Amino acid sequence: MTDHYLAVDIGASSGRHIVGWTEDGALRTKEVFRFPNGVTHQDGHLIWDMERLLAYVQEGIRAALEEFPEIRSLSIDTWGVDYVLLRGDEPVWPCFAYRDSRTETILDDVHEKVPFEELYRRTGCQFQNFNSIYQLCDDLRRGRLEGVTDFLMVPEYLMYRLTGVKAKEYTNATTTGLVNAETGKFDLEIVSRLGLPANLFSDLSQPGTVIGEYEGIQVMLCATHDTASAVEGIPMDGNHPYISSGTWSLLGVKTDKPIATAAGRLANWSNEGGVGYNRYQKNIMGMWLINRLKDELCPETDFGTIVAEAEKSAFDETVDANAPLFLAPDSMKDAFDKALSSHPKSPGDYFRCAYRSLALSYMNAIQELQHNTGNHYEKIYIVGGGAKNRFLNRLTEEASGKQVIALPIEATALGNLKIQMQKEDA
Repeated sequence: MTDHYLAVDIGASSGRHIVGWTEDGALRTKEVFRFPNGVTHQDGHLIWDMERLLAYVQEGIRAALEEFPEIRSLSIDTWGVDYVLLRGDEPVWPCFAYRDSRTETILDDVHEKVPFEELYRRTGCQFQNFNSIYQLCDDLRRGRLEGVTDFLMVPEYLMYRLTGVKAKEYTNATTTGLVNAETGKFDLEIVSRLGLPANLFSDLSQPGTVIGEYEGIQVMLCATHDTASAVEGIPMDGNHPYISSGTWSLLGVKTDKPIATAAGRLANWSNEGGVGYNRYQKNIMGMWLINRLKDELCPETDFGTIVAEAEKSAFDETVDANAPLFLAPDSMKDAFDKALSSHPKSPGDYFRCAYRSLALSYMNAIQELQHNTGNHYEKIYIVGGGAKNRFLNRLTEEASGKQVIALPIEATALGNLKIQMQKEDA
């Protein structure tokens, strides 16, 4: 009998359930369920509707079982940083989304207690104003941690709701800004100096750990941070830089150990957990720019037409794709207008500007990566939704001078499945 495995891969804009199995020595997959996702506006904040997400997860599992009645295991991966607080078994709502602005006034307070230079030296984690460390300190200031017994990252919470078991997974924990880069454990000195409750920072489990069961299916921790799973899913020849291209573009390379140097700190590189290795990578704004422009300028236009219009455009100015004004603007068009000295005259001008700006961000990041690692790279592997965009791939190749190998595959789901299958074979 063929063994089947289920990967539940949830991104900021959609989620998918993909069943995988081995056939003739190759991994085969089938998408059995897809659902929408997105932030919700509530009381002036951006939040995740976790009950709706859970309902979609359960609905997709039912759909998978209808087509594949025997599934050996399942696992869930999502974005990092965000979490659910718990008092016993009761969640503390809302679950804030990383694009919410609530942490803006807590940053100075955190860095007064632990300067960022020291945070980076200890954790190797890049500065992002939405990192879990700042979100948790904001929770503390607002009294939201009163009586809280646990915090679970989003995929951990969803698997807890399936199994009743609370488990913290290593790769996702490294996105919090609270894991010591050398020990691979929560840094309790940082926790103490910030006044956070130490009981929230329990031991971390590695990918491949079985935590429980749901509907007769074994529930296992994959690399629950989606980028960690995506890197596992890239069929790479050797060790080359990767770009996991989705809402964010995550550009990085595998390293044996963290690189927490001043050069990395100043250029905002991060060290995050992989499956037996470190991921030295940088966040770039990604398809968020394109999707928001599309929603605003031409919501009914397909992406093929958008790319064609961008290719025809002669608009030549670019922006800093990582500038804070692009993070969560009310109007992405207005954000571009503010950043540009000349005014785009058509949607194609805006899209050409966005694509060229992303390609230049990739070029700059590759140059920084080579400098910081002391290595020279010839290739870039691109996976995820952005890998399908031949125009952006060509711009990236031209800007970086590297060979671009674009793999329009569900790398995150493949990595999720690979970890499950390897555990079963062990």
